[in-house]
Amino acid sequence: MKYVDEYRDGARARALAARLALAVVPGREYRFMEFCGGHTHAISRYGVSELLPASVRMIHGPGCPVCVLPIGRIDLAIRLALERGVMLCTYGDTMRVPASDGLSLMRAKARGADIRMVYSAADAVALAARHPDREVVFFAIGFETTTPPTALAIRAARAQGLANFSVLACHVLTPSAITHILESDEVRRFGTVPIDGFIGPAHVSIVIGSQPYEHFAAEYRKPVVIAGFEPLDVMQAILMLVRQVNEGRCEVENEFTRAVTREGNLAAQQLVGEVFELRTEFEWRGLGVVPYSALRIRPEYADLDAERRFDLRYAAVPDHKACECGAILRGVKHPRDCKLFGTVCTPENPVGSCMVSSEGACAAHWSYGRFRDAPPPPGTPVGEGAVPMERAAEC
Repeated sequence: MKYVDEYRDGARARALAARLALAVVPGREYRFMEFCGGHTHAISRYGVSELLPASVRMIHGPGCPVCVLPIGRIDLAIRLALERGVMLCTYGDTMRVPASDGLSLMRAKARGADIRMVYSAADAVALAARHPDREVVFFAIGFETTTPPTALAIRAARAQGLANFSVLACHVLTPSAITHILESDEVRRFGTVPIDGFIGPAHVSIVIGSQPYEHFAAEYRKPVVIAGFEPLDVMQAILMLVRQVNEGRCEVENEFTRAVTREGNLAAQQLVGEVFELRTEFEWRGLGVVPYSALRIRPEYADLDAERRFDLRYAAVPDHKACECGAILRGVKHPRDCKLFGTVCTPENPVGSCMVSSEGACAAHWSYGRFRDAPPPPGTPVGEGAVPMERAAEC
């Protein structure tokens, strides 16, 4: 297949659904976690869950960097903009994440802070070059996918001698988060979140490769299938996981062979290793403090590290008491289990980060899933109401 629409073909989807129906063992339950929010949205948007056998259940994972960004980190960025007068640059989704005191970066901007949405780290470097009289800070977030561009921006600023540019780095690492989930009480001790396998991230794996997931298959006996973000990618990955479970195998398989290799992008990994080093710990929203799960700027580039330049001190801030975002990120609860969902918390007025990001579980359920929760009108034939695969891209 060469074109995107081929990965959204309804006939192929129904054929995969038939193969899945034949593959599942009667009386056996299958529980798979999709770590990445891109997969969560594909499952919701294209009605993949309606095509799965009843015995196959998909569990939402941490989702995306915006979802797991803790309030305390956003507070640091807001203070830099409001109290220190810096020009703060960041990605669009980050602007709307709720922080302390009813603020967000967007609301701080409305109060007069110079906060700018950029499309890339290079845009922030260009702003620093155009405004040599201003301190410009790039609020960098992301999994392994967006870390290399931040490293390039840091190197570019050094090469250009931009003394007014620095980075507030909040880059986090997916394998550490998966380990943390598998070691959690919900999974390992109480079994309240049974996980039979993982759908591995797509874009992240392009950078780090499939090798880092081999640890989970070997030590935790959990199969991993790396999948692309299209609906047929996801369905094929689920079929591969079902077959592994049936056969008692625990391996790392790569469905996304058109983009992912075992070694990953070695040039990108080398670049990241040159500029960044591991933090001993980092707080994730919903997961708490996760050891060795994030990156900080190396001492060799200390002059470009906003945490050092402005002597920032991180303080943890609890989430809204009624918001279930943390439990949703751990797979303990579903968006429908949150009493704020769809009432107090909407995309226009998000209370938790899961409703902010375009890859958040709550945002996905708001856009594509909440109508399926409502009872069908009287007289509706069984099976009607799901969006056909051929029309899903139009919705």
